[in-house]
Amino acid sequence: MYRDEWLMATTTNILVWIAMGGAAGSVLRFLVAHWVQTRSGGLFPIGTMTVNVLGCLAIGFLSARFEASSLPRHIRLCVLVGALGGFTTFSTFSLETLQRLEQRQSWRAMLNVILTVTLCLIGCWIGQRLARLTLTGSAQ
Repeated sequence: MYRDEWLMATTTNILVWIAMGGAAGSVLRFLVAHWVQTRSGGLFPIGTMTVNVLGCLAIGFLSARFEASSLPRHIRLCVLVGALGGFTTFSTFSLETLQRLEQRQSWRAMLNVILTVTLCLIGCWIGQRLARLTLTGSAQ
């Protein structure tokens, strides 16, 4: 196999892994967001915010764990790019915020931005701290 053929086969294989992760993440996003949203009364996009916070927590934790692991690259890409990329929904977050602004619900739009961004950053930080704690026995 020539180098270009090998590269193409490797790239295609990685893309298939990412696509499989993305499909799983997208389905999980729908199920989690729908479940949370239907229980909240629907006045605020809490389902999307929940998914974003959980996704940030997961990507913080897993990215830190993967740094110290020998998992194959395609598995890491499947999880981080595919599954978590399909699971987190910042595009939906942006649309829902914009819709509230267009509906002249500025305070709900700003509350959504402030809470989502703050909680996602905290989630990512906690995820990294938890991962590092489980790797070294103490937080870094």
